[in-house]
Amino acid sequence: MKNSHLKILITIPWFYPAFRAGGPIQSIVNLVNQINQDVTFYVFTGNKDLNDEPIGVRENQWVEFNPQTKVWYSAVKNRKKSLLKQCKIIQPDVLYINGMFSWSFTIVPLCFCKGPLKIISPRGMIHPEALGVKSFKKKLYFNIWKSFNFQKGVIFHATDKSEFDSIRSLFGEATPITVASNFPRIFSHLPIPEKQPNCLQIVSIGLISPMKNYLEVLLGLQNISMNIDYHIYGPVKDNDYWQRCLSVIHNLPENIHVVYHGALEPEAVKSILLKAHVFILPSKSENFGHAIIEALSIGRPVITSNGTPWNGLEQLQAGLNVEPNPKNLANAICKFAAMNDSELKTYSEGASKYANNVLDLDKIKSSYLELFHGYFNS
Repeated sequence: MKNSHLKILITIPWFYPAFRAGGPIQSIVNLVNQINQDVTFYVFTGNKDLNDEPIGVRENQWVEFNPQTKVWYSAVKNRKKSLLKQCKIIQPDVLYINGMFSWSFTIVPLCFCKGPLKIISPRGMIHPEALGVKSFKKKLYFNIWKSFNFQKGVIFHATDKSEFDSIRSLFGEATPITVASNFPRIFSHLPIPEKQPNCLQIVSIGLISPMKNYLEVLLGLQNISMNIDYHIYGPVKDNDYWQRCLSVIHNLPENIHVVYHGALEPEAVKSILLKAHVFILPSKSENFGHAIIEALSIGRPVITSNGTPWNGLEQLQAGLNVEPNPKNLANAICKFAAMNDSELKTYSEGASKYANNVLDLDKIKSSYLELFHGYFNS
């Protein structure tokens, strides 16, 4: 089957927002846009957003996303039956499963769909920091998983060495794993807004959940005397957590201005980044962090944690990696707030250079072709 046309069926859990550019499933959007020869993608996903609201798409039929990709937005009713039927009709060469914790989109395709090659991409869900959230339920889940040996005959897709190590630690040394970085969406460098000392425009784009450490940023802002405008974009995944954030926002000093804008349409990301001096997202862990690399590429220095692939920012004057507690985050914000226009422009240029230096699209593409074709060429 060497060099032949592949049919790849991709499953995406219902709890992801709509399959579209800019959402948390940006990795798959970029994948189906970048791999455009000798392959047809069939993406099977849900028809509702994080808040269980319909997303206004044609349901239970194949919808064209691009020339090589069709998407099936499945209603909840008869979802398993629909997936099995479409899998039988398509007869995919590759079944590519996103995520680890969904019955309909992980367990059902893993156990009941037929295909020569099955790949599971954990998407950061088994990093130690992620497993620490609701740890008892996840431990029980993986005990059941291992007792049924669900991983037998499966290849795992890791997006970096950290995820490789997490998979190996959880499932054992003999687990087949292929490393292929996520495809990024990158922008060209664009001028940064004029900057006055002791003033700063910062922005975050990401899911509202404890993993992103928004609360620590807000707690850090409590003790800053400089003028800070902070704009937050992203759907609320954890409402209880967001209520805690709101209680801090309501008690911030007058020099701190925080605005929550809700979910962001993908085509608006570039224009939002253009207005900011600094991008901040100090996640506990990220298997990639699309918003971070997008911000760097456009020339916005980044404040983030050490739990993302984008480390060594300070050495290249591209941003700051810090341990994400309120004190460290406040210090990082104050460092940028104190800068004058010339100093910030140096970091802006450093951010773009950093993004260009760490990304190799040809190498990423080759990794995916090896991942998808390797079984058949072996």
